[in-house]
Order: sequence, then structure tokens, then C-alpha cells
Amino acid sequence: MTTMKFPKRYLVVILTFISTSVCYIERVGFSIAYTVAADAAGVNQSSKGTILSTFYYGYACSQVPGGWAAQKIGGRKVLLLSFVLWSLTCALVPLDPNRVFVMVIARLLVGVAQGFIFPSIHTVLAQWVPPHERSRSVSLTTSGMYLGAAAGMLFLPSLVKYRGPQSVFLAEAALGAMWSLLWFKYASDPPRSEHPKATAAGFGESMLPIKGSQKLKLENGGSSVRTAKIPWKKILLSLPVWAIVVNNFTFHYALYVLMNWLPTYFELGLQLSLQEMGSSKMLPYLNMFIFSNIGGVVADHLVTKRILSVTRTRKLLNTIGFIVASLALMAIPIFRTSGGAVLCSSVALGFLALGRAGFAVNHMDIAPRYAGIVMGVSNTAGTLAGIIGVDLTGKLLEAARTVDSSLSSAESWRVVFFIPGLLCIFSSLVFLLFSTGERIFD
Repeated sequence: MTTMKFPKRYLVVILTFISTSVCYIERVGFSIAYTVAADAAGVNQSSKGTILSTFYYGYACSQVPGGWAAQKIGGRKVLLLSFVLWSLTCALVPLDPNRVFVMVIARLLVGVAQGFIFPSIHTVLAQWVPPHERSRSVSLTTSGMYLGAAAGMLFLPSLVKYRGPQSVFLAEAALGAMWSLLWFKYASDPPRSEHPKATAAGFGESMLPIKGSQKLKLENGGSSVRTAKIPWKKILLSLPVWAIVVNNFTFHYALYVLMNWLPTYFELGLQLSLQEMGSSKMLPYLNMFIFSNIGGVVADHLVTKRILSVTRTRKLLNTIGFIVASLALMAIPIFRTSGGAVLCSSVALGFLALGRAGFAVNHMDIAPRYAGIVMGVSNTAGTLAGIIGVDLTGKLLEAARTVDSSLSSAESWRVVFFIPGLLCIFSSLVFLLFSTGERIFD
């Protein structure tokens, strides 16, 4: 009787899934804990928006360096270092809205550390995962973000209520430390034997970190020198790369606005308590988790069964996801009940997650060897969306206070949700026109 060996790449995917879950527990947790602390301290909406967006400044600065470091040093090592850094920051920094300078520095540090995570993950997955498993592997890994956000929305308001806002920071630091230990013990770089056709397929040992120059044996017995030169100019001038960049920007604009301001919308816009809403407040993120994995399975099925080409598969799922999300986003302020708001935000975030099977996996389609680099470039745009969207929303709401001091009217929130809705329509058109599923970088 023989036993089936559990492929190491599955363990790597599971661990990266857990890593994104923990990261988003931290992000949602900060917005929940800080909102409670800031409201108690009488901080205005514009100042709240500034602090909430500070994370994304640090996050933006480290995206491209994160991709470069993962390419040179290895995604496995960079991912571990980033987790250790942000976990220590959460453990050591006090949550005090009146100490603005301390809060800004802390959020910048956490942002810089977490900015290395996703380029590192894409580098690791590009090394381990064969092309026919990429959609569902990336979708599973990124769906961890939404499961983490759902868990954060479900459990952390109660933790804040009974243990205080600071307890959220300590819980997040503990989760980060536990994941770091698991990654240190079980993660490794892939051997060539894991995938015999690795080099031809564009993944495996051929994508491991290159230090300086390296001699490669040729079939005729000779050798050549392989350098670590990255085609920056070609990457930055590529229209398919910019199609990914534009859609990454829009996806994260909508996600970060909802992630950071939904608690305020429920509390002020609908006059609801997060504690009293029970499990319904986690549904938008749970929906993202479900639809992200549906998108990955559907995409791999369409490609593997040759029902559609890779290019048409990416465009189809991206378009469906973003168009439906745009309609749901613009409908949020129309429904003035908790059920209506939860339904619309759930549909919006769910279909945005479905769209990730289009633009998000496309990094590894067009540039498997430089997946971390391209991810760093596009995620920089996504991070800029966080800076712009979160901060702009605070300013829009502060301006709306001149008309409605309580921010309880639909008009106070209409522009907030229309902006990402219109961006979704624009981005889907850009992806239809300029994206491709073909490999364009050697």
C-alpha cells in the first residue's frame, strides 16, 4: 500500500494564504480600534482620514523595493523579515490619538513592512506554482485578505469593547509572531525536481534569487553567463502592465475606502452600532473570500479545458467583476438600512474579488520571472489609491458636515461611493483594450 505525498507547493500556498489573512486582520483591526479611540478623543473626520491613510504612504514606498528584494534575496526571506518588523511595531507602539506624531511614525513603519509582503508572495508563488494552477493558487492566497478582514470585523469590535483598543494591537502582534514561526520552520525554496519542466514553463528553480552573475550549462556542453538584469524600461512602457496597474488602483481604491470607512458609515451614516450588528458586518469580506476562490477555479477550468484562451479568460472575469461592482457601489447610499448597505457592499466587494482572477493573476501570465517586480509596480498604484481614496473620503465627509452635521443623510455619502463606481467602469474598459494573457517578458 502506497501513501500519496503531500506536495510542498500546497503547504507554501496555505502558508501564504494565512499570511494575507493575518495582514488584513491587522489593517481592519487598526481602523476599528483607532475609530473608537479617535471618536472618544474628539478627533474630526479629516484628521481621522489622514491617520488612516498614513499606512499607505509607507506601503507605497516599499512595493517596488519589495519586488526587487524578493528577486535578489528571495521572497521567502523577505516575507519573514517583513512579518517580524510589523509585528514588533504593533506590539511596542501605544494607541493614543492625541500623540499624532507617534501614530504617524508607527503606521508608516507598519506600511513599509507590509509593503514587502505581496511582491514577496508573488515571487514565491511564481517559483512554486505551475501555470495551470496559478489562478486558483493566487485566488486562494489573496482570498486570505478577505477572510482576515471578515474575522477582524466579526471579533475585534467585541475585543475593543471588553479589553480596550490597545488589546487589538497585542492580538495582531501575537498572530504575526505565530505565523513567522510557522514560515521559518516549514517554508523553503523549490528544488528543480519539484517540477521537471520548470524552466520551460517559467517557474521553479530557474526563478530562484540570482546573486551577481551565474554560469549556466548549455545542452552542447558550453556555458553562458546569466545576469540579474531586470528590464525596467520594458516593464514601465508596457501597455499590458499599465492595464494591470490601472485595475489594481481601482480595486484598492474601492477596497480601502470600504475597509476604512464602512465602520464610520454604519456608525454615523446609518446610526448603527458595530457591536449590535452581529455577524452581518463581516459578510462583505466573507463574500470576497468566496468569490475570489470561485474566480480562481473558474479561470483555471476555462484555461485548462481550453474553453477560452488565457487572454479572453482574464478579460471576461475582470469585466464581469468590475462592472457588477460598479453598480453595487453606486447603490450603497440608496439603501438606508443595515441589510441594504451590507447587501450592496457584499456584492461590490465580492465581484471585485472575482475580478482578481483577471488582472491580479495577469502578473504571472505576462512576466512569470519578474512577477514580484510587476506586482510591486502595480501594487504601488494600488497603494496610491489607499492614500488618495482614504484621505479624500475624510475630506469629502468633513465638507459634507456643512450641510449635514451628523452625516446621516444619503447625500453626505453619495460622492464617496460614486467615485470608485465610476473608476470600475473606466478600468474594465482599459483592461479590455490593452491586457493580454501571453508571456511578454523572457
